[in-house]
Formats: sequence, structure tokens, C-alpha cells
Amino acid sequence: MVVDLSAPQNADDSVTNLLAKAREGGGDSLGNLLQLYRNYLTVLATTQISPMLRRRMAPSDLVQETMLAAQANFVQFQGGSERELLGWLRQILINSLHDALEMHLQAKKRDMRREISIEQVSAALDQSVMNFANVLAAPGPSPSAQIRQRERSVLLANQLAKLKPDYRDVIVLRNLQGLPFEEVAERMNRKPSAVRMLWLRAIDHFKQVFEPWE
Repeated sequence: MVVDLSAPQNADDSVTNLLAKAREGGGDSLGNLLQLYRNYLTVLATTQISPMLRRRMAPSDLVQETMLAAQANFVQFQGGSERELLGWLRQILINSLHDALEMHLQAKKRDMRREISIEQVSAALDQSVMNFANVLAAPGPSPSAQIRQRERSVLLANQLAKLKPDYRDVIVLRNLQGLPFEEVAERMNRKPSAVRMLWLRAIDHFKQVFEPWE
């Protein structure tokens, strides 16, 4: 079963139903539930993996580790809402990232592990979620907007995943990670002027295909 979270009126019920079925051990419900958040976790992982670490592992590797850990430890999750599930998955992602940093940096002459704390990683992920929710300004903010930011981020991640890779990457690096155009250009192996044009086209295209959920 595939649940479409782009349908806002049914999204919460779908997640609630999948949570209940996953706890009952019904079929592939847990796998289907976690797949809803693969795009969301991938974008967050992309914003946090440094160029040095990226040479050793891809964001998809980190997400896969997170998904496997979530499946193995799902019995520990006590929440009942999408917001609570996202918080739990993000904590697992934080732990997986912290473990990856320690494993891949332990061979360096300068021990950078001392400069990395799980609190720092958590704060960075929190900021990424805030940036992510504001890639496009949501029309008509309501008093409940802050509570719903993570949910909007999931929907936005799913829409970003539909873009061609260059468009998606330049938006993630520029808007989510907040990198200057010069550094984005270095990561994408392009000239800064070319990256600026690519970013403008990507944002323009994203606005055209973006499907509001309000």
C-alpha cells in the first residue's frame, strides 16, 4: 500500500492507520510508513554531510542506516502522531550521523570528534527543518504554522524529489544548507555564474510545479 501525503485531508488519518497497523505487525505497514519519510530524511542528511564525509558515504547511505535502525527499534516508539514520529526519526538520523562522523573521522591525525557533539548535530538539523519549511513562503500563515512545519517539510521534500537532480541539489545546497553560490559551485563542479542561473531556473520551475497543501 502506498500512502500519498500530498492529500492533506487524508494525510493524518493515513499516518495514524499505518502506525496502528505497524504496531500490530500487519504486513508491510511499517516499511510503507517509513518510506513516506525517505525523501524528508534524504534532504536533511544532504544538508548535514560535509564534503569530506561525502567522499566516504552518500546521504542515501545515512538514510538507509536510519531506516534500518527505525525498523529494528520501532517497539520503542510510543508516539501516535506524524509530528512525534518525525521527531523520533530525526533523533535516529542524528545518532546515525554522529556514529558515521566518529567512524569515518577516527583515522584523521587531528581528532575532529572532539569538535562534534550530538547537541550540535541536533541543532543543525533543527535549523535545516526551519530553512526547509521556508524554501517557499507558505501563504496565509496561521497560529498553528510552527507546529505544522515538520509536516510541511515532509510534503516539500516529496515535491523536491520530483525535480531533476541538478535543480534539486542546487535548491538543497543554496536554500537548505545556506551555502554561498561560490561554495555551491565548488560542490557542483560548476562556475558560480552558471550556478546562479541554474538556481534561478530551479526556483522558477519549482514554483510552477509546486502543489500547495493549504
